[in-house]
Amino acid sequence: MRKFTFRLLFYNLQQSFNYTEHSMRKIFSLLVMAAPLCAAAQDGGLIQYVKPIIGTQRMGHTFPGATYPFGSVQLSPDTDTIPYEQNGKYNPDVYKYCAGYQYDDKSIVGFSHTHFSGTGHSDLGDFLIMPTTGELKMNPGVASQPRSGFRSAFSHQTEVAEADYYKVKLDDYNILAELTTTTRVGFHQYTFPATDQAHIILDLMSGIYNYEDKNVWTFVHVINDTLVVGYRQTSGWARTRTVYFAMSFSKPFVSYGSRNYSRKQVYRGFWGKFDAAHDFPDLAGRQLRMHFDFQTKESEQIRIKFAISPVSTDGALLNLRTEAPGWDFNAVRAAGQAAWNNELSKLQVEGSTEEKVNFYTSMYHAFINPTVYMDVDGSYRGLDQNNHHADGFTNYTTFSLWDTHRALHPLFSILQTKRNEDMIQSMLAHFSQSPEHMLPIWSHYANENWCMSGYHSVSVVCDAIVKGNTPFDPNAALDACVTTSNRRSFQGIGEYIDRGYISAESNGTSVSTTQEYAYDDWCIAQAAKKLGRNDIYTAYMKRSENYKNVWDPSVDYMRPRLKDGSFKTAFDVLSTDGQGFIEGNAWNYSLYVPHDPAALITMMGGKKRFVQHLDSLFTMELPDKFFAETEDITRDGIIGNYVHGNEPSHHVAYLYDWTDQPWKTQERVRMILEKQYHPGPDGLGGNDDCGQMSAWYIFTSLGFYPVSPGDSRYSLGSPAVNSAVLHLENGKTFTVEAVGQGPKNVYVKKVTLNGQPLNRLYIMHDEIMNGGKLVFYMSAKHN
Repeated sequence: MRKFTFRLLFYNLQQSFNYTEHSMRKIFSLLVMAAPLCAAAQDGGLIQYVKPIIGTQRMGHTFPGATYPFGSVQLSPDTDTIPYEQNGKYNPDVYKYCAGYQYDDKSIVGFSHTHFSGTGHSDLGDFLIMPTTGELKMNPGVASQPRSGFRSAFSHQTEVAEADYYKVKLDDYNILAELTTTTRVGFHQYTFPATDQAHIILDLMSGIYNYEDKNVWTFVHVINDTLVVGYRQTSGWARTRTVYFAMSFSKPFVSYGSRNYSRKQVYRGFWGKFDAAHDFPDLAGRQLRMHFDFQTKESEQIRIKFAISPVSTDGALLNLRTEAPGWDFNAVRAAGQAAWNNELSKLQVEGSTEEKVNFYTSMYHAFINPTVYMDVDGSYRGLDQNNHHADGFTNYTTFSLWDTHRALHPLFSILQTKRNEDMIQSMLAHFSQSPEHMLPIWSHYANENWCMSGYHSVSVVCDAIVKGNTPFDPNAALDACVTTSNRRSFQGIGEYIDRGYISAESNGTSVSTTQEYAYDDWCIAQAAKKLGRNDIYTAYMKRSENYKNVWDPSVDYMRPRLKDGSFKTAFDVLSTDGQGFIEGNAWNYSLYVPHDPAALITMMGGKKRFVQHLDSLFTMELPDKFFAETEDITRDGIIGNYVHGNEPSHHVAYLYDWTDQPWKTQERVRMILEKQYHPGPDGLGGNDDCGQMSAWYIFTSLGFYPVSPGDSRYSLGSPAVNSAVLHLENGKTFTVEAVGQGPKNVYVKKVTLNGQPLNRLYIMHDEIMNGGKLVFYMSAKHN
């Protein structure tokens, strides 16, 4: 089995990184030498500290199911079918199901193959499979009456969630369900009781953030009694999304059928000549469910391999036959867990068991997204809805850039350098296919969904240019950034260019959008400086100061500004509703000038006054009414008025480093770690947002953080692990040691780098990537 496991791991690494056969042989030799670590996947290894159940309760919006590192498939249980729309209006209850699963639910509807991790809006939930016994039920039923449909009760006592493995007993059917994955294949194993009425339901209607017209079209072709292919087109968050599939059974089904729940069509052609509901191999419609029927012996296992493709059913079949050619479930699981151990071993920490659980679960969540978006042969569907081939890079999707530009991509620049470069090349491919000639804002599945604000792909691209991670043409990449930043018709950019700010009359998030554009423009300036393009540098440094145009010195806050230049009169610094800020208030957003904290401090009256202001952020009380209108902010993620459960404040605790009291950064970040992260189902104070919350945890636990990506500096904080070894892709290692670190010893007495005193409050990117040792000497008293 181990030989087969390494063969799968060898293949998936080759596909993920696009290495040559020769270089892959070298890597394979290294993996063989590392066999004890990989083989430890089932015995423990680092995956023993991964608890995918963390964040599945309340606001975390993570999923507990199986997925491969950065995999296309996220095979996970869905616990309800809440619709997006109710009585013609948005149904706020749907927000809880962004990942399809809520820990407090008592029943499982089925297991679908695509999920977002930690988002605050959603889509996906494709191709739900549910095994059942007894009377055939084709409707999922409702949570209050679980036996009214094919859903089943379950208990957390029989639920197991590990890296790339999920298991649960479906109590109503006495079926044991087990799930694992490769990059593009979901592998199911269902252990049935003895029955002549065993069924596998394939629900092609089900989806996350679903509504009646979301399914545009569905096609199914039953090729034989073990193989089914098809596709589904949806129009949701992604407007024109098509996913193809190939479904293979380990055992022939004895019969099959379908139900078409589509509304009566005006034109139906002449398909009525067939009985399409029973054993008919050529099905199409907007709302389809399939059933496949079996007879089983006691404890008989039926396995299903389900591959997806962005291109075609042939592509899905190629993915299935390449990544999962056999039927050994345990071997595929072992290969997936070995792959996770390999990724987790890039950063080895020493600390308490609880600290390791929090740390490695954060790494796990950080390495789920973005996701591979191409077939094993490099084919993928582009933003122009044509098929393309990724030449020399792996194509990725799921770019939640408003969130992930802050810490996740900077983390990748250290630990996932090659992948981050491929992700940027995927963004540049997006740009070349974009009718708007823009880099991605928030994109998934060959679609731009335009969610959130700013043009933060610019931050990721420019950060790579500044740090020298550019296997692509950096000047062409900079040109794409400049073109994106000058798309006048997008979210007030034209007015921003002309006035230096976006007016309150023009945009409901005018202030925060102005601030975010200013930061992105600063990133462009830094990349231009690196490349010697001084005209762009000068122009964009000027644009980067536009945040000053929404600063009202009479109140010392950022404030909505009208077209006539005056500030909006009706204004509440604490409210998150209608005040000109996206998912935040003026109190928090007035601290959002990550590219120039020194200038911000001067604007706010100097260091002494700024410290007092920052202190009050963490100690004041924010009544619920001030964030009642914002579903992305809840009491779970708030400390005082500091909102850690949402991203705009993630840099704020590090701003003390620009004052005379940097020890307060050390104190605050340790307090945030303790209050906002713990190893329970509700262990995240807010949406994990495709790994951003987790990346904050990783950086902060190591003792440094990228306050302003686009800058090569990482601000120092207070490490929360005893030691850490970063294994870099260039073959070097960087070690962090925290001498005397503990719950009370949160203050830094001194720092050394490679044995020499480090008399500054930051470390450079090159100092990490060149390898070395960073030592913090900790104390119970601040220095």
